[in-house]
Amino acid sequence: MTALTAEPLPDSLVARLDLADRGLVDRLHRGLARSETRLREVAADVPDALVAQWSRYLIEAGGKRLRPLLVLLAAEFGETAPADRSDRVQDAAALVELIHVASLHHDDVMDGARSRHGVPSAPARWGNRTAVQLGNRLLIRAARLAADLGGEVVRLQGGAAERLVQGQLRELTGPAVGESPLTHHFAVIADKTASLISLALRLGGAVAGVPAPAVRALAEYGEHLGIVFQLSDDLLDFAAEPAESGKDAGIDLAVGVRTLPVLLALSEDGPRAAELRRLLEDGPVVDENGRRRAVELLRSSTAEARARELLHSYATDARDALSALPDVPARAALAGLVGLVEHRTS
Repeated sequence: MTALTAEPLPDSLVARLDLADRGLVDRLHRGLARSETRLREVAADVPDALVAQWSRYLIEAGGKRLRPLLVLLAAEFGETAPADRSDRVQDAAALVELIHVASLHHDDVMDGARSRHGVPSAPARWGNRTAVQLGNRLLIRAARLAADLGGEVVRLQGGAAERLVQGQLRELTGPAVGESPLTHHFAVIADKTASLISLALRLGGAVAGVPAPAVRALAEYGEHLGIVFQLSDDLLDFAAEPAESGKDAGIDLAVGVRTLPVLLALSEDGPRAAELRRLLEDGPVVDENGRRRAVELLRSSTAEARARELLHSYATDARDALSALPDVPARAALAGLVGLVEHRTS
């Protein structure tokens, strides 16, 4: 199948970090290349050629490969030489990306998304039933990789998978009686997004012999980075054009998902906030004109500025968590990643 690379190659993240340590840069380039090969091998490991093609579809469409990169960076804090842990690290990197891609298939079904990474989504191409089964298959492949890596990896993967499902269910059910919509939103973010980013760092540490205190610091960093990532994604949904975000404009509004900027805008006073409340009172904004108007109202409110303040606060927390780690080049890379994620909405 011809590659459909619609986003920059994974190595572009490394280049954007502008790292001073050339040894680390070389290791990351090699590690990303090997993990990409492993990812595609595992995804397509099935006798049926058509299923193999479907399984590779979103993988070959591109993606930043943030999670595999985090596995590699976490492994840099290990006590063994990189060459001694290479195969296990590549399998861990492939594992976490398989879970991520599987979740994208399921999200696109639930959201009715028509595009992903600049190409038609799996549901748009083959229907919801096929997309769901493709997601299930990738989750099974990830579980088999975890089993090969040992009991600790299985435990970590299982915990993250449970949180992913819990977050999705909480998003569907909405806030509990008496629960603040903002509190609910951040709980959903923690489970749906931060759990998998934190898993990537935990897995890198687990397979590379990273000392327990450092793994805890990496996990805490990952939880904060995950929230930064999702908040920036929330902003991208209405602040960026589809060519930049890789998703349909206002897709969250179209499926009735109230992101942080929406929640903040709804809490404001005045006629524009009142109009926005009327547009959103029935849930999903399926009408294109209504969705366009809702985006205009969001952009004219103070919600974006307030959301960016919260984004910056969580980015600061992520950087602070790194202070417990040894001062090695990988720590500087992790700090740089926070900045890239934080400012991708600017």
